[in-house]
Amino acid sequence: MKPPRRKFLQLAAGAAALPAASRIAWAQAYPSRPVRLVVGFPAGGTNDIHARLMAEWLSKHFGRSFIVENRAGAGGNIGFESVVRAAPDGYTFSVCGSSELRNEIRYNELKFSFMHDTASVASIMLAMNVLVVHPASPVHSVPELIAAAKANPDAMTVASSGLGSTPHVFWELFRSMTGTRMLHVPYRGGAPALTDVLGQQVQVFFATPADAMEHIKSGRLRALAVTGATRTPALPDVPTIGEFVPGYEAMGWLGIVAPKDTPAPIIEVLNQAINAGLADAKIKQTIVDWGETVFATSPAGFGKFLADEHEKWGKVIRAANIKL
Repeated sequence: MKPPRRKFLQLAAGAAALPAASRIAWAQAYPSRPVRLVVGFPAGGTNDIHARLMAEWLSKHFGRSFIVENRAGAGGNIGFESVVRAAPDGYTFSVCGSSELRNEIRYNELKFSFMHDTASVASIMLAMNVLVVHPASPVHSVPELIAAAKANPDAMTVASSGLGSTPHVFWELFRSMTGTRMLHVPYRGGAPALTDVLGQQVQVFFATPADAMEHIKSGRLRALAVTGATRTPALPDVPTIGEFVPGYEAMGWLGIVAPKDTPAPIIEVLNQAINAGLADAKIKQTIVDWGETVFATSPAGFGKFLADEHEKWGKVIRAANIKL
């Protein structure tokens, strides 16, 4: 008797060689056992809560367990690499985002590639950040911020949640498009960065809506602008940066990818199930309540989006010489 793993891989390879009709029938029996959704960050974070939201939906949809597995470390690289190295059998996926995509640009020596070693499955959401200052700041708008930064280069401080983090690269894009200079102050996470903005230890921060919304509404933070192409219903009176800096747009996102060579019929079945979940009124409202936008597309559409994001942020990161 052949070893079970070898036998399974032969079956999977055989399925890939079947005629299209047979492959679709094979995918219709999917899944036949629990499916892992790997998150490269600790429980309770953005990736994790979205993974659990989708896992609950998919478990009900398929009648099989979709299990969230947290494998944190190295900026998401540990968990992500475990997915890249997994068998492409449709039973291991990564719930990932812009941080994992940027890692192959930021890190000097990775043994895998986001773009070449994965297959796009489904997008989940888009999220803009909010450019905030303390209410005691003399800066009340984006033009005033640009003017103040240009008048005193490196005198103002801009916080981030770490070198190469989303707030950092959003700032670097802003800096490159406006010709401004501020002193970058990286923190170990968004929470301590926001704490020091509230305490007036640093002056500027590109915060997530989830972290900043309560403070904005209570008057403890002043929102200057949002980073999306359009205003958000959550803050309808807050302009976009693009209204003052034409062409500026910076969005975070989350989606699901599989190991390269995962059978296309399985990817399509899972994509349809996820999109059905994103169309569910309860799930849609949950994502909106988190200050985000539902983002549903096809595997090919998501792949095109990832390629565009990789090119855009690659230029920003290389220009700023961000290396980890």
